[in-house]
Amino acid sequence: MEVFLIRVLQFMLAISLLVLLHEGGHFFFSKLFGVRVEKFYLFFDWKFSLFKFKPKNSDTEYGIGWIPLGGYCKIAGMIDESFDTEQMKQPVQDYEFRAKPSWQRLLIMIGGVLVNFLLALFIYAQILFWWGDTYIPVKDMTLGMKFNQEAKSYGFRDGDILVGTDTKAFKDFSADLYRDISEAHRVDIIRDGKPMSITLPGDLNLLGMLKADPAFVRPLMPAQVDSILPGSPADKIGLKKGDRLFAINGAPVDSYNEFVDQLGRRQDLLATATTAADSLKARTVVIAYGNDAKVDTTEVVLTPELKLGFTIKALADIYKPTTVEYGFLESIPAGIKYGWHVLTSYVDDMKYVFSAEGAKSLGGFGAIGSLFPPMWDWYMFWKMTAFLSIILAFMNILPIPALDGGHVLFLLYEMITRRKPSENFMIKAEYVGFGILILLMVVANLNDILRWLGYM
Repeated sequence: MEVFLIRVLQFMLAISLLVLLHEGGHFFFSKLFGVRVEKFYLFFDWKFSLFKFKPKNSDTEYGIGWIPLGGYCKIAGMIDESFDTEQMKQPVQDYEFRAKPSWQRLLIMIGGVLVNFLLALFIYAQILFWWGDTYIPVKDMTLGMKFNQEAKSYGFRDGDILVGTDTKAFKDFSADLYRDISEAHRVDIIRDGKPMSITLPGDLNLLGMLKADPAFVRPLMPAQVDSILPGSPADKIGLKKGDRLFAINGAPVDSYNEFVDQLGRRQDLLATATTAADSLKARTVVIAYGNDAKVDTTEVVLTPELKLGFTIKALADIYKPTTVEYGFLESIPAGIKYGWHVLTSYVDDMKYVFSAEGAKSLGGFGAIGSLFPPMWDWYMFWKMTAFLSIILAFMNILPIPALDGGHVLFLLYEMITRRKPSENFMIKAEYVGFGILILLMVVANLNDILRWLGYM
């Protein structure tokens, strides 16, 4: 429960900050051009609000709604999510959005996206300034990698040390490494101390690689015990720090990765168990463990989650991390470069959304919240906030009615053709766009529920 609350608090703080600044971008340009802002709200206040106030001599009501699905800046004389059609029937006033030149309206509409994008770049720059860039170079992972069967079909072998592709050297083990491999025509490796190259088609399915179980590639981790959970099955059979796992049910275990894969295969048996005896049978395994001097073999009953109850060393305890530090001025271009890379990678990955697997990968509030760490970590909080700011900027600039990008599209049409879309058309487009957004939100959150229930 504590982990859940910490993640919820981080998620709510990040979203609240991003929404306020996004709407603040619209607010800033509206005030700059003399457009009246009637409401400035965090969250939506359908029927009622949790809090509201209107400063003396101000045209703007500020408040907090009760539906945590974003926020809004109600701009006078504009067709938006408030669907205030009555106002549009009145004569045009000088302080209204519709009375302003198209270029001013365009800046008002892109103000939120602009703020979110600049905010992300600023946060990334500050992360690099305060924490630097710490990572473990892939070429230094001398134990090599563990590959699944698909990867092995292309020529990879367990223990291969990844060096780079035909276009760049690998940096760290992250989604970028998967992306580089998926686009590579050649991957350079070191096998048994000798440099080699593996030829690839250059168009591997990145989403398939990321979703594969076992994973396409993972750092090879030794099957050596680092600590034991008191009272666990591992503790009961006398497993000790420093012991190695050699086999499970007679199948050799060459790494912790293989041990996890073997336990994962028993999940199918557990899922089909109909009686307590079936469940006990699925959870019962025979493991061989010990050291070079002595190997013991024993039968053990795993936990209901198919855990033995021990941990191994973290990657950072096996390999020495590299830290690149940045001065204040150095961090600015580095942060811009990093943020641009995050944006372009996200945009490139959007093509998978239009596939069946991509639609299943859509996530709602639960999926986004789970990206935050289970403990309060300011480094990860700000990194996730910057990433969400990038996503918010990109999603809002999509040319969908009801989003900023939809308004921008119609404004560009007006600027090019010198013809303004009718108010009736704009209202209908707003309803259609709002319906699309609701549908996407329902699908994304339904996916979260299905994943939680184990159906996806």
